[in-house]
Amino acid sequence: MLASAGLLAAAAASGAGPLSALATTATTTVGTTTPEPMIAAGVSIGGVPVGGLTSADAYEAVDQSFSQPLTIVVRSHRLAPQPGQLGGVARIGEAVARAGSAVPGTQIRLEVSVNRARVRSYVGVVAKRFDVQPVDAQLFLRNLRPWIAKPVIGLTLYRARAEAAIVGALVANKHGPLELRQKVTPPATTRTNFGPVIVIRRGSNGLHLYRGMRPWRVFPVATGQAIYPTPLGRFRIVVKWRNPWWYPPSSPWAAGLKPVPPGPGNPLGTRWMGLSAPGVGIHGTPDAASIGYSASHGCIRMRIHEAEWLFRQVRIGTTVFIVSA
Repeated sequence: MLASAGLLAAAAASGAGPLSALATTATTTVGTTTPEPMIAAGVSIGGVPVGGLTSADAYEAVDQSFSQPLTIVVRSHRLAPQPGQLGGVARIGEAVARAGSAVPGTQIRLEVSVNRARVRSYVGVVAKRFDVQPVDAQLFLRNLRPWIAKPVIGLTLYRARAEAAIVGALVANKHGPLELRQKVTPPATTRTNFGPVIVIRRGSNGLHLYRGMRPWRVFPVATGQAIYPTPLGRFRIVVKWRNPWWYPPSSPWAAGLKPVPPGPGNPLGTRWMGLSAPGVGIHGTPDAASIGYSASHGCIRMRIHEAEWLFRQVRIGTTVFIVSA
């Protein structure tokens, strides 16, 4: 008791107040801050777990997830546009605010707005890069034989589907891979449906018929005399006439001759396949003895029955090569 009284007296003498419980608490709390509240366990925003995070950390996590590129695949090519490039904007702040008062395990939707015009523009750029126009098989002559280059298959992006898929991925905070498909457009003319091709060898007086690139039949023919040579080059059949009339051409050798109606004596036989070379055609002839020689005035003569058969196989547009071999 005397000791205690002495201590109090000493404290009073020094000017210090009494040591109360309130004073002690104040001393221990000076300089401390109230900890920021945490989001409840199991809460997610747009599929991103944010439970146990502060609002600031949750915002950063969701923003980082949403800002990841959207992986887009077109024919094994991978594209990686940013959501912002596609016009996607996420309302992250609103979602984080809801998460702060959510009960454990709540799944909060991340609201995303998308500028569809930006998406449409991006899809147009992708289509321009990957669309392919179909190209028909092209015919050439190699080593006196027809050679058909492979056609190109057309590919066209399904634009409306692509736009819908991209918008859906952005709204759902998904990042792919998102495969964009293309419509296949086959070429009209291929190696298999190319049709007949004729190669006329003027020097050896032979007409070679091909199914595309495959040999079909060979016919002896008569071609032009040295003074009236059959023209060389690439031509096509432009007309087909059954039982044609023959009209004398404007040439010295035909001076004074008159038109000949269809019949046994017609110089054109029973079939005429006119070429894009003016005045030149493939036709039958009643003069079978001329076959195999350079005997015509520029046309290609065939035996009548063989000309009739060929007439049934070819069509308007059939290519005819005439070479000097």
